[in-house]
Amino acid sequence: MARIAGVDIPRNKKVGISITYIYGIGRSNGSDILRKANVNPEARVRDLTEDEVGRIREVVDREYRVEGDLRREVQLNIKRLMDIGCYRGLRHRRGMPVRGQRTRTNARTRRGRKGQSIGIKKKVKK
Repeated sequence: MARIAGVDIPRNKKVGISITYIYGIGRSNGSDILRKANVNPEARVRDLTEDEVGRIREVVDREYRVEGDLRREVQLNIKRLMDIGCYRGLRHRRGMPVRGQRTRTNARTRRGRKGQSIGIKKKVKK
């Protein structure tokens, strides 16, 4: 397995797809990285040479904020919003949807299930 930015990327997938396993790199950033590193995005990871992997690693380290640094930055941004008490920060603090979604229905992933309704059970006659 090739190891880029502390992540083992899958060997059997194409490079353009497997580089997206790194947090902070999507399809468009991945294709930009491969273009700058002069690597064919259609090639499989197992077919890459050490030189190509090194060029990809170098471009990612030099130009992109990924994995731990990016996660830390996102968490600090959320913490800053909560500390200043703005609306988005309050929504984060309460665990509610932040970007204007409705909460009367369809907010299960953010709010959680409040309790399942239990159906009526019939008494068994003896």
